[in-house]
Amino acid sequence: MGKISFKPGTMIYPLPAVMVSCGDTAENYNIITIAWTGTICSDPPMCYISIRKERHSYGIISRTREFVINLTTEDLARATDWCGVRSGRDFNKFNEMHLTPETAQIVKAPLIAESPLNIECQVVEIKELGSHDMFIANVVAINAEEKLIDKTTGAFQFNHTGPLAFSHGKYYGLGEKIGSFGFSVKKKR
Repeated sequence: MGKISFKPGTMIYPLPAVMVSCGDTAENYNIITIAWTGTICSDPPMCYISIRKERHSYGIISRTREFVINLTTEDLARATDWCGVRSGRDFNKFNEMHLTPETAQIVKAPLIAESPLNIECQVVEIKELGSHDMFIANVVAINAEEKLIDKTTGAFQFNHTGPLAFSHGKYYGLGEKIGSFGFSVKKKR
């Protein structure tokens, strides 16, 4: 099977499709859909989101220096897409998508109650990169649906929610588990 030379680009797929909530008062709460997001460090816990400067949420997050990453599910696919193609300048996205803003533990930005996991973040650096600027943040609190915590292991079972992924402009479910970390070297009994 041959390979062809392809133009340089962002070809790391699939990615999580997350709804990022921001704002410090109910009047300026907003939601932006982000696929350019991920983990930077586990100790201390840090993550990032990348946003175009012209997006409405860019100004809000630059000013407040905090946001919440709300993990999405197949059930939230329509709201996830809608919040990515409509501007908070023109719409109250919480109202339009019938989403519930919920008080966070530490940050002023709201949680999205319908999301099974909310990651509260405080910005430590804004790195100008080109088309997008990267908001590097400390994770300061996690809010998880209790029913998704395994009572034996204490692990969060996001796979039970129907996680939503984004690949080349399309949304997908994740499918079946094919292994667990370390399965390739475990001894068979």
